[in-house]
Amino acid sequence: MNLPILGQNPILEDHSSPEGETLEAGSQISPRYKTELEHQQYRMVGNHSAVKVCGWTKNMLRGEGGCYKFKFYGIQSHKCMQMTVNMSCANRCTFCWRGYKAPVSKEWNWKVDEPDLIIDESIKAHLSLLNGFGGNEKVSKHAFEQSKHVGHVALSLTGEPIAYPKINELCRKFHERGISTFLVTNAQYPEAIKNLHTITQLYLSLDAPTEKILKELDVPLFSDYWERYNQSLENCAQKKYRTTARLTIVKGINDIQPETYAQLIMKGDFDFVEIKGYMHVGESQKRLTREHMPTHEYVKEFGMKVLESLQNDYEFASEHVPSDVILLAKKKYNKKTWIDFEKFFELVNVKNVPENLDAELYSKGTQSVKENPNDYLVVQ
Repeated sequence: MNLPILGQNPILEDHSSPEGETLEAGSQISPRYKTELEHQQYRMVGNHSAVKVCGWTKNMLRGEGGCYKFKFYGIQSHKCMQMTVNMSCANRCTFCWRGYKAPVSKEWNWKVDEPDLIIDESIKAHLSLLNGFGGNEKVSKHAFEQSKHVGHVALSLTGEPIAYPKINELCRKFHERGISTFLVTNAQYPEAIKNLHTITQLYLSLDAPTEKILKELDVPLFSDYWERYNQSLENCAQKKYRTTARLTIVKGINDIQPETYAQLIMKGDFDFVEIKGYMHVGESQKRLTREHMPTHEYVKEFGMKVLESLQNDYEFASEHVPSDVILLAKKKYNKKTWIDFEKFFELVNVKNVPENLDAELYSKGTQSVKENPNDYLVVQ
């Protein structure tokens, strides 16, 4: 099944108004697009950052279950803030649920907001979006009070966060506030990966097993996208802190050559591998069909084929059916994939902050994630 090639310039929509609306100096998006995003419950922060409350955060507040990151790693969904520090991206992934109105660029061309401003205003915006849950009869007062103290940030909302010029300073300041960090990158900025200091967990999108499929599926701006993809894997392999390969399976497109995925995973020497199904939601519905969305059984079957080619270095560790995702982990963890957050903050909040902290120093047992009051009825 072939996807339409969107061309060298994947900007498909005009952001300007009939009156010739232009961007404010240093800003990534136009006032009109900002208004549109706010109607979608985004909150813009400064010139290039944004916050939006994740559906799983709302679910956990209502006692309807936590996301896979809780089951896999111990992230409490009701204390998680979903955001980005860069609305721009160098890809136009066809399976992304976000639209094509966000800016695209290979390089940073905007004013750089300071990390403290981004953190302060992002938390303020996040808590403002959660205000209404305080009066919801389905939300426990205990859970709501806990949600006021952000404990984790997922730098994954949209765009390419790792391209933010002050990403190391930003993450260090999050850690100083007792906020753990997950960052997702699209594997097009290998030098930024190389220069990224310790974060709690780094994600790399492993979207395709071949150069041809990567071009069709991710629609990259860089002409040397395949070289960047592979160099990103090599640079990931040099990280001692926790790293994760994320495979998003689009049925009929990138669900081939599991042995090649295994080779790429081993090149990146990832601690964990998440294999999840494409979800036919949002703007991706304009580019793909519902037939591209695999069942959980299909995702798991393909994931086990990948596992067969990983030379006994990995094992099946867990799964989260509502999120349509399975987790593979290096055998050295003995399926102990949860993060020891107290130990992490103890190790990073020191005078000489380690630039490449050993993952094994802050990893612990998954414990048994069953439905009980402390789990806020985790869905499995």
